[in-house]
Amino acid sequence: MVSVPKLTPTDLVAAVRNPLAFIADRWTPDPRTVRRAALAALVMSVVIVVTGGAVRLTGSGLGCPTWPECTAGSLTPTDALSYHSAIEFTNRMLTYVLCAAVGWAIIAARSQKPFRRSLTRLGWAQFWLVMSNAILGGIVVLVGLNPYTVAAHFLLATALITVAALMWQRTREGDGAPRPLVGKAVQQLVWALVAVTLLLITAGTVVTGAGPHPGDSGDVERIDVSWSGVAELHAVFAWIVVSLTFALWFFLKGVGAPQEPRNRVRNLFLILLGQGVIGYVQYFTHLPTVLVGLHMFGSCLVWIGVLRVLLSLRERAEVTADVPAQAYEAVSASIAGPK
Repeated sequence: MVSVPKLTPTDLVAAVRNPLAFIADRWTPDPRTVRRAALAALVMSVVIVVTGGAVRLTGSGLGCPTWPECTAGSLTPTDALSYHSAIEFTNRMLTYVLCAAVGWAIIAARSQKPFRRSLTRLGWAQFWLVMSNAILGGIVVLVGLNPYTVAAHFLLATALITVAALMWQRTREGDGAPRPLVGKAVQQLVWALVAVTLLLITAGTVVTGAGPHPGDSGDVERIDVSWSGVAELHAVFAWIVVSLTFALWFFLKGVGAPQEPRNRVRNLFLILLGQGVIGYVQYFTHLPTVLVGLHMFGSCLVWIGVLRVLLSLRERAEVTADVPAQAYEAVSASIAGPK
């Protein structure tokens, strides 16, 4: 059996004062563990979007009509409430799972040797985004599912996915200065792809806010625009994204770009094709719930795919490759700061 070290009173005080530093002093995770922790946070950030969509699509947005309690005087649903309460309450509980995943990513990043401040900052950025969106989710309930707050709720979740995807990418890179792998013209094309994709996602939130799924069976305010008109604008943005992706693949092949960016563009194109098929089928079949849910999941995959294309345009080398061990330890200690 592996012996467990005894904790002295000094250790207990140190653990209370700075638990992350206490853990980091006694545990060094394998790099694969850090990558898996970052991936778990990314997966959960997508899961919470999908389950939030399920709340809306089942009309369970006000299943728990108050916040932070589910009902007045109770944190959990009461017998008097319907299955809508169970759906909304389950989504709220998954927020704690998301917090656990983000917390695990923070602990793993903080304990990695050498200490990488960039990773821990990305982990903490996710934590504050989760907290901010939890508060915004409460506001969404308190204002009766106002469509503008619902749209902001989704966009903030997209910001969380952005940071989580960036952290996942950074766990597989060094901390050296980024070195571009393609020319400026390709970089500009990809940034245009990112910008149009953001417009596509934003238009999608307007479609949702004006469409037939308000999130509750009661009288819920809707965005006062033509649903079909906004849906058509959404489709235009989608075609622009597809066209830019198609052009980018040929451009990368023509300039002899590395294989990794080309592979990520190909994967993005396949995701876009699947998302497009779902989008048109749901439009012409009057938005069945299952397809709308799949479309929301596809939206997350599209955004992650676009981010992965953007992040594949550069590489970061390890900055400590030629540093002597003694100097390396001194630099790590100065970066980590007092514990």
